[in-house]
Amino acid sequence: METTDAPIHQAPLHPGLPFFGNTLAFLRDPLGTLCTLQRNHDRIVHLRIGGRHQYLVFRPEDTKHILQENHRNYGRSPAFDVLKIFLGNGLLTSDGDFWRRQRRLAQPAFHRQKLAALAQTMVSETADWLDELNRQDLKKSVNVSQAFMDVTMRIVCKTLFGSDTIGKLDGLSGALDSLNYLANKRMLSPIRFPYTWPTPNNLRSKRARMQVDSFIYGLIDQRRQHHEAKDDLLGMLLSAEDEETGERMSNQQLRDECVTIFSAGHETTAVSMAWTIHLLTKHPDVLARLQAESQSVLGDARIPAPDAFRSLTYTLQVVQESLRLYPPAWILSRRAHNDDHIGSYTIPTGDTALLCPYLLHRDPLNWPDPERFDPDRFAPGGPKENLHSYAYLPFGGGPRLCIGNQFALMELQILLSMFVRSFNFKALANQRIIPKPLITLRPNQPIRVILS
Repeated sequence: METTDAPIHQAPLHPGLPFFGNTLAFLRDPLGTLCTLQRNHDRIVHLRIGGRHQYLVFRPEDTKHILQENHRNYGRSPAFDVLKIFLGNGLLTSDGDFWRRQRRLAQPAFHRQKLAALAQTMVSETADWLDELNRQDLKKSVNVSQAFMDVTMRIVCKTLFGSDTIGKLDGLSGALDSLNYLANKRMLSPIRFPYTWPTPNNLRSKRARMQVDSFIYGLIDQRRQHHEAKDDLLGMLLSAEDEETGERMSNQQLRDECVTIFSAGHETTAVSMAWTIHLLTKHPDVLARLQAESQSVLGDARIPAPDAFRSLTYTLQVVQESLRLYPPAWILSRRAHNDDHIGSYTIPTGDTALLCPYLLHRDPLNWPDPERFDPDRFAPGGPKENLHSYAYLPFGGGPRLCIGNQFALMELQILLSMFVRSFNFKALANQRIIPKPLITLRPNQPIRVILS
């Protein structure tokens, strides 16, 4: 972040409607509104959304300033209050010293050597899922959005909780889907009734949360009572000890982290996989190259050795380019504790900074022909290596970089390579798929393909 002696100014205000400000424009078409703002403003723009003052920044260097260089001046924005109702006070929603302690405790569970031990589980679960998919009537179209939700649910359940939970997935999956749907609905609603009011949605979310809590607290109690030491993520979190105090996580903290990992760990990966398949149906040349690499590296083994996936360089490029076009975390928000300056402009105390990976990933100054799907952008020695480090951030950045980013990338490579090795696929005719920006960037409808 450069220093400046220029006078401090108010950021340019984007005109909106009386009383509503820019709220209705964002409710009608958030992505279109964001792209219009990017075209019309150079560095920062002041918006009024939902009765709050918010400042959207466009440049990678300013994004880095907020997320990394001056991150201690920023906390979770009011938007996270909605997520906290459903997820609790986990890594995604907590702040300050509590968040730093939780991050220290959880970090060892996501070290590379720990993730390598979980890769075998990912490969085995993917192989079982592909066998089940192959037994379906392939004359009918397949809802790959739901299919990937199913397999990522199985993978995160096995890696987080171990094999003894698979038979209980149906009820848990439905409860988590309900919580996710209701959180999206509450996030987008201009009118939010207090969570204590007995509205139909509040009652439904409480029932779903009770079901999730019963499942997870039951597992935690079982592990504690039987002193079970397992090498899954829950086992690692149970044994994690604060280096400074020697304390371990309480049952409440374990529950909140498990729900956060469970929710984020399957939904975002499944959505990313569905988007990737959608892109591949439009680019058969990329699919052919991907299949050739998968067959060459993995061979015909039903369950390839986990180490083999490290050689899938083009597969990783395809994943990275898909995440560029459709980043699950499409927008980020932070609340300023004190005044901050972006160049000669001020973000006042208590107001919100908006950071938008969706826009950063489509900035033509950094990504020529940004709407084009081109995995070679991420080839070794390719254009990506010469860009600002914050021109591409599908997992956020700074100290709050997603703790599960390597877990997700590994899972995406395994799923994609094994799927394209097993199947050819084509899109259904007349299926119009466009992004629907909810908490994550979902397709507007389930993506269906014909498998062969």
